Amino acid sequence: MAQAVSSPTPAAIAARKRLKSDFLRTGVITAVLSGMSYGNYTAFMTLAMGLGVWGVWYGPDSGLSSFGVMFLLSALGAAVTDTCSALWALGIALAKGKLGDFFRCLKTKPGCVMMGAALIGGPIASTCYVVGLQQAGSIIVPISALCPAIGAILARILFKQRLTPRMMLGIAICFLASALIGSVGLGEDAPQSLFLGIFFGFLAALGWGLEGSVCGYGTAMIDSEIGITIRQVTSSLSNLFILVPIFAYITGVNPFDMIGAAFVDTEAMPWFIVAGFAAYFAFQLWYKGNAMCGAALGMSCNGMFSFWGPFFCWVILGLIFKQDGWMLPGIAWIAAVVMVVGIFIIAMNPLDLFRKNDAEAHNEAA
Repeated sequence: MAQAVSSPTPAAIAARKRLKSDFLRTGVITAVLSGMSYGNYTAFMTLAMGLGVWGVWYGPDSGLSSFGVMFLLSALGAAVTDTCSALWALGIALAKGKLGDFFRCLKTKPGCVMMGAALIGGPIASTCYVVGLQQAGSIIVPISALCPAIGAILARILFKQRLTPRMMLGIAICFLASALIGSVGLGEDAPQSLFLGIFFGFLAALGWGLEGSVCGYGTAMIDSEIGITIRQVTSSLSNLFILVPIFAYITGVNPFDMIGAAFVDTEAMPWFIVAGFAAYFAFQLWYKGNAMCGAALGMSCNGMFSFWGPFFCWVILGLIFKQDGWMLPGIAWIAAVVMVVGIFIIAMNPLDLFRKNDAEAHNEAA
C-alpha cells in the first residue's frame, strides 16, 4: 500500500516564504551596494585620468589628434582600470583557492557566454562611458543608468523573467530620478561637447543593459566571484590588445609606448589601482545581485549609481581634491529620495507592509 505524502504544514510554508523574502532582500541590498561601489570607481578613475602623464596627453601640446584624445585616451583609461580590476579579481580568487575554478569555467557554456557579454560591456560600453565622462562630465552617469530599462526588456525577451506593472512603475520612477539628476548639467556652464557625451552615455547604457541581463543569467549557474574574474580578465585583455591598438593605429601613435607610459606613471597609477578595486567590487556585487533577485530588479537597484556617481565625484574630486565643477545641487538629493522610492516599489508591493501588520495583529489577538 502506497504511503500517503503529507502536505506542507503552514509553518513550513511560512518558513519558505520568509526564506525567499530574505534572499530577495539580500539581493536588493547587494545590488544597491554595487551602485555605491560604481560611484567610487567613477570618481577615482576620473581623478587618475587627470594626473601625471594623463595631464600631458590631455593638454594642448600632446600632439594627439582630437580623435586620439577622445577615443584612444578613453580606451586606454578603461583598459588600465580594467587591468587593475582583473589583477584584483585574480588575486582574490587565488587567495580563496578559486583560481582553478576560474580556468575550468572558461571551458563551460556559461563561461563562454559571460566572455561574450564581457566583450560588449567591457571594451565597448566602458570606453563609451569614459568618452562620455571626458566630454560631458558626471551628467552622463545618470544617462548611462538607463541600462536597467534595457536590461529589464532584454531579460524579459531572452530569459522570460517576470516584469509586472508594479516593477515597471518603479523602474519609471528611477528613470525620472535619473532625469532630474541629469537636468542639473543643462545650464549655462554646460560643456560644448555635452550632447556628444550624452550620446556615448546612451551607448554605454545599451552595452551594460545587454551585459547585465546575460551575466545575471550566467552567475545563476556559476560563482559570482568567478564570473566577475572572467568578466574583468576578458575586458582588460580585449581593451589592451584589441581596442587600444586599433585606436592608436588610427591616431598614428605607438600603442605600446602609451600603455607602458600609463602603467609606470607613479602619480596616476595608485588611483587607478583604487579605481580597479572599486570596479571589481561593483561588478561582482552587480552580478551577484542580478543572480539573486533577477536582472530587472538587480539592475534597477544598481541604477542608483546615477546618484552615487555624481555624489562621490563631488566628495572625492570636489571636496577632497579641491577641483572645481563637482558641486552637487539640491535637486540631486531630492532625486535620490525619489529613486529610493522607485527601488522600494520595484522590490516589493508597499501594500504588503500593511497586510503583514494586519496578519501580525490578527495572530496576536488570537
